Amino acid sequence: MRYLVELSYDGSNFNGFQRLNDERSVQAELEHALSIINKADVEVKGAGRTDKGVHALGQRAHFDLDVDVPIDRLKTALNDILPGDIRIISIEKVTQDFHARFNVTKKVYEYKINTGEYDVFKNNYYYQYKYDFNIDILKEVASLFIGVHNFKNFVSGERDNYEAIIYNIDINKDNDIITITFEGKSFYRYMVRNLVGAMLDVARGKATIDDVKNMLDNYDIDKHLSCAPANGLYLNKIYY
Repeated sequence: MRYLVELSYDGSNFNGFQRLNDERSVQAELEHALSIINKADVEVKGAGRTDKGVHALGQRAHFDLDVDVPIDRLKTALNDILPGDIRIISIEKVTQDFHARFNVTKKVYEYKINTGEYDVFKNNYYYQYKYDFNIDILKEVASLFIGVHNFKNFVSGERDNYEAIIYNIDINKDNDIITITFEGKSFYRYMVRNLVGAMLDVARGKATIDDVKNMLDNYDIDKHLSCAPANGLYLNKIYY
């Protein structure tokens, strides 16, 4: 039986979602818990990888079990076995040809920034930004990224294709907290963090809007702007 799970996790003490040797990962914790229930090894396929320190409010993953376990019992058993920084939100049965990654139609990420006084209790969950910046310019830069673009200059690592579509970027300010919400089909390694870093660089006067336009239009220029830290990033929701 194939199952699709939705889960949340605090990424502070994980080396990311993907299993990596002896490093602590969300995938490895899930596979360990599921293998106990299944009484045999289980491989988990995630909808997307989150990096070290990145959080998830609605990550998705699928897996196959040799046993047919009722949904409510499976959810309870998993939450009993998993550590306290991972929580199963929901589980559903899916067809055997379903794939948590390849069937995605939209992903939503949020990036959270604290512009007020430094707060030690926000340190793992917000980018505590110490510079003054213009939020209107932040929004103007964000508008440049909407649509289909080659994001090579805003992605870390080598890949065959850097093209992606961003449907919308929404920026909200609630007192000292700014939340930037990205909606798109595909997001590559460090892409959201690099986009946020570029937006902030321009908004504080460290770079120009023309710099960003040039980086979008000329894929092979040697120009890099800031990369926002991982702790402010959340994988919010995945749609199928």
